[in-house]
Amino acid sequence: MAKVTYQPAPESESKTRDQNSGSPNRRRRILLVTVAASVILGLVAILFGGAIFNPAATPESEPTMTATQIIPLVILVVMFVVATKWPLNIGVMGLVASFGVGYFMLGMTDKEILADFPANIVITIIGVTYFFSMAQRNGTIDIIVQTCVRLVRGKTMLLPWVFFLLAASLTALGTFSPAAVALLAPAAIGLAYESRIHPVLMGAFIINGAHAGGFSPLSVAGVLVHDIAVKNGFPISQGSLFAASFALNLILSVLTVVLFALLGKMRDGAAGQLADLDTTRTARPHGQQILTLALIIAMLVCALGFHMPIGFVALSAGLLLALVNIKEHQTFIGGVSWSTVLLVAGMITYVSLLQHVGVIDTLAEQALALGAPLLIALVLCYVIGVGSAFASSTALLTAFIPLAGPLLATSSLSASGTVAALAIAATVVDVSPFSTDGALVVANAREDDRQRVYKQLMMYAGGVVLVAPALTWALLVPTGIM
Repeated sequence: MAKVTYQPAPESESKTRDQNSGSPNRRRRILLVTVAASVILGLVAILFGGAIFNPAATPESEPTMTATQIIPLVILVVMFVVATKWPLNIGVMGLVASFGVGYFMLGMTDKEILADFPANIVITIIGVTYFFSMAQRNGTIDIIVQTCVRLVRGKTMLLPWVFFLLAASLTALGTFSPAAVALLAPAAIGLAYESRIHPVLMGAFIINGAHAGGFSPLSVAGVLVHDIAVKNGFPISQGSLFAASFALNLILSVLTVVLFALLGKMRDGAAGQLADLDTTRTARPHGQQILTLALIIAMLVCALGFHMPIGFVALSAGLLLALVNIKEHQTFIGGVSWSTVLLVAGMITYVSLLQHVGVIDTLAEQALALGAPLLIALVLCYVIGVGSAFASSTALLTAFIPLAGPLLATSSLSASGTVAALAIAATVVDVSPFSTDGALVVANAREDDRQRVYKQLMMYAGGVVLVAPALTWALLVPTGIM
């Protein structure tokens, strides 16, 4: 295995870190206030914008939110604030809130409350973390990491771009975005720790890469968006959608590098030291490592060639490894990221409840009442972006793209540009730790570092939610480039 030598950090750097120890908390408070203010302003724009931009409309013609919709929405904001301030699992709060709102307010049974429980996502997280916890413990991930380091000849800052292109290639060939992230995240995040690249930066690049290729004519999302658009009477160019998605995610990745460079986070200083990677020699796989590598290749074939669910495939591969090393089976079970399972399951269940009571639909209808086509497109980008940060991007795409029909029928906006803006705004925010992709990044972080990665990924996702929908709208809708 490659030799890693550590150099003590200079005394001046140590003093600087001590002086700035309070800055993360200060930045978190600033971000929290910014997000809260933006959410409030957005709601005000949706609720009262129609009277400003379309004064001819009567108040009775505009949809309004009921108490049954407002109360669960307020609870969601409170949950976010609590999870930001204290180290509580927001998924547990989501499950409890789902029971409270569903049972006491809506009179739903437990089966009705759990009707949209994300079983497929839960199986994906359990299966992938179960298998790769074994791969990590038997040294296979270390071999993959060191091989990747050797391929870039020690230029570790090129590694995020390598994984960006690899993820884009997988999704462009038809792999579903969460499956591509699930396959690449274990090695990529392990490599980030090994080379002192910030794990949030590496995770963002994997997710951006997966979405860059995610709307190709061969991909699930690309075919889905095209079919929905055709069904609703405004066909779009699949090639243009793919090109726009790749370009936007590439731009977002460049902006991410700039952001981390300005914050001084390109190198992860959590350990207080930098690593010099010696790539002159790598260990050869043997025994269980060879079997693990063969199983990884088999997982790729099953996911890419036969479109089998990656969660069950990973569980099957993990079971084979467990049979080979039966004595450590309980240790492998402990490697499953149960906290991540709770987080994703709880949040998606609660947001599905919001969709059930019509919160998302009402917000979208109020956006359509604004009157100005460009403003409607911008508000829809934000509504679908914020919603997708907590819920299924695919579900929101199927719900929101048809809403663009009346907008496109009564304006001169480009169908391809508007639909592409909505589709990209719905997916670029999947860096959120509440989404499958973001949750997989958190799940593959080191156990003693997951809380830090979760909080920093949530702050980064907050920035993406604020910036990305506006950037996507500005580049694709007013310009008429598509």
